[in-house]
Amino acid sequence: MSEATAATSGKPRWEHFPHAADVGLRGFGKTVAEAFEQAALALTAVITTADVRPAVLVEVECGAPDVELLFVEWLNAIIYEMAVRKMLFSRFAVMIDGTRLTGMLWGEPVDVARHAPACEPKGATYTALRVALDKNGVWSAACIVDV
Repeated sequence: MSEATAATSGKPRWEHFPHAADVGLRGFGKTVAEAFEQAALALTAVITTADVRPAVLVEVECGAPDVELLFVEWLNAIIYEMAVRKMLFSRFAVMIDGTRLTGMLWGEPVDVARHAPACEPKGATYTALRVALDKNGVWSAACIVDV
């Protein structure tokens, strides 16, 4: 889906975009928080196309000097929780207060047979980093994730 299509639809959504060695993630929403949530869904979709049950709640907090750096911190917080808890997440809720983010992640432990993980993300990068409001009032949040 193109950014223009998402902008005109006004619905929260996500997409992947190509990058030479890694993968680009982009989330769209009516608010910055919604765009961040959608990008988190895109992150999970890089790993698996299987259904991930929202059985366990994990809370995260992060901060950064600006909204773009906060987006990278958010994705890296999710990647960290995936790695240390050996979990995948399918539902996200974000609350942003200035330069602080509180997030809730719902998911389940990885079941290799059922989830068939395609990769393990290493981290969100500053490459292609952009958080912006378009002329139609739709927020987008994008960056490259090292896989």
